[in-house]
Amino acid sequence: MTCLRPASLLHFSCPERGISLHPHDTSPWFDPTSPLCRSPYGAAASGDKVTFTLRPLRSRGFVRGALTARWEFDGDRLSELPLPWVGWDGDRDLFSASLDTTGYVGLVWYTLRLEKRNGESEELGPFQLTVYDGGESVPTWFGEGVTYQIFPDRFHRLSLPDPTGMVGGRTIHPGWEEEPEYRPNEHGEIRNRDFFGGSLPGVEEKLPYLQSLGVETIYLCPIFEAPENHRYGAADYEKIDPMLGTEEDFSRLCRKAHALGMRIMLDGVFNHTGYVSRYFNAQGYRDTPGAWQSQSSPYYDWFTFQSWPNAYNSWWGIYSLPTTNKESQSWLRYITGENGVIRSWLRAGADGWRLDVADELPDFVVHAIHAAARAEKPDAVIIGEVWEDASHKIAYGLRRRHVLGGHCDGVMNYPLRSGILSFLLGGDGGSLRRTVETQRQNYPPWAFSSGMNSLGTHDTPRILTLLGEGSDHKGDTSRDWRSASRLSPEQRAIAVRRLKLGSLLLYALPGSPTLYYGDEVGMEGFEDPFNRRPFPWGKEDGHLLAWFTALGKARKELLPLRRGTLAWLPVPGQTAAFVRSLNGESLLTAVNAGETPALLELPGGADLPLPPMEGQLLRQTPECTWQILLKT
Repeated sequence: MTCLRPASLLHFSCPERGISLHPHDTSPWFDPTSPLCRSPYGAAASGDKVTFTLRPLRSRGFVRGALTARWEFDGDRLSELPLPWVGWDGDRDLFSASLDTTGYVGLVWYTLRLEKRNGESEELGPFQLTVYDGGESVPTWFGEGVTYQIFPDRFHRLSLPDPTGMVGGRTIHPGWEEEPEYRPNEHGEIRNRDFFGGSLPGVEEKLPYLQSLGVETIYLCPIFEAPENHRYGAADYEKIDPMLGTEEDFSRLCRKAHALGMRIMLDGVFNHTGYVSRYFNAQGYRDTPGAWQSQSSPYYDWFTFQSWPNAYNSWWGIYSLPTTNKESQSWLRYITGENGVIRSWLRAGADGWRLDVADELPDFVVHAIHAAARAEKPDAVIIGEVWEDASHKIAYGLRRRHVLGGHCDGVMNYPLRSGILSFLLGGDGGSLRRTVETQRQNYPPWAFSSGMNSLGTHDTPRILTLLGEGSDHKGDTSRDWRSASRLSPEQRAIAVRRLKLGSLLLYALPGSPTLYYGDEVGMEGFEDPFNRRPFPWGKEDGHLLAWFTALGKARKELLPLRRGTLAWLPVPGQTAAFVRSLNGESLLTAVNAGETPALLELPGGADLPLPPMEGQLLRQTPECTWQILLKT
């Protein structure tokens, strides 16, 4: 560790002095991200009174203001609130009033207006105000620690499996380092029926490795019996895929993970099942009739047929993934009942669920899943797959209630991933700050802090490849080219530097920093299946592994990174800097993603020099000097 003691840094304010590092508003007269203009900051709990303050320059001559609110979840009810003049602040007039949210949960879209004596007016908006259920209690364990996402078939195998008798007509790669099948068959289909044989006992064997990375949550892609290697088309929700192991293997994995301070999150794929599932049974693999075979099947109303049996709803028109009928009461009981899928696997040892394509599940289904999970295990967590801002997501023409309370405790944070990628590839730090602050404005505090924050997943190209190539090349290259492609030494060197910067941001911001298996050791690859190659045991990038190990240790041990407040420093260009504080301890994260040196101006007139492509994590000492804990 290095302790910085230049005189200029001695003036950096101690947190006890109450100095706000949040930038002042820069709009003409209202900035929704400034506590000077809207208080309390961010989303409001139902029952809060939200104060709006307009701050025009006195020279503008405004004499009155008004706020028009549209209460979307209350039939688009409109109300108007006068904003009288209440005083001044320096050269700015102040117009202010409070909006009472008692009895309401939903979105409020508000527009602000200022008027002059002669009738001239100016208007801003609409802006979003999220009003959430303030009685919601969300466990904090998920958002505080590191999550590790595992694609089970490709993580670690102990022996070569025998696929005889397993559903799906599977093939096994004898070589762990072989390329996954990526070419379409004679029917133009990519079947995903090639397996490598990773297993739950294989994950169990690597628990010490995961613990060394500071992992506190293991998120497993689907583990239930299914014909494809990704297992997103379940054949039987009640059965572990035999290639992965048994229910006892799963429960033992959970027990051993718990003993090491880790929890297990399962992937719940309830929007659709498999074509050859016990529920649909299109190929007659099962002894009992499924919906495709008989209209007398107990599963018949679990699906929607236009013309039975060959015309039915399926996910994105993919025939092998028939969509479930969410209006079926027997289906809902099967998923959320006392002995249903959700509660049974929590009982077997799981600690939470990630909901696949959560947007495609009606609100009442997500609420039932949430209620079932909490009933079985009060500290169980539900995380939704949502690619956009979950607070105002519209799916199938309906505004979703994802983060209003009683639905998702957090969501996959793809907007943050996009913001960090843009920043690392040439964007400015102000844009990254706006991305984060927009979420903090729109999400309840518990949802903001429980985001599944990642730079890569099984649905995106490998982060190292994107940072080295600058593009996914999907529209300008062939699949053969993308299969064979590897970063040049020069590309890889710059990609590694960028990845270290991006991961520093990820581990220092609120929400759970989530590692996609193998990113920590430098795996490359474009889209599926190239991003799902087997983990390169014995050929890891030791430099990157050491970096992610250090990050995991910092996230586990430094409390401000786990649950501290967040305040941004105003910095220029392609730099970003913020402070996390808790109980008198402050940590500063500063990143220069540009190619020229940067000088960060700190409060009190101090300067912090940052070389090109460098990031630092610093801790404030009792003497108000700064000690470097990590440097990229």
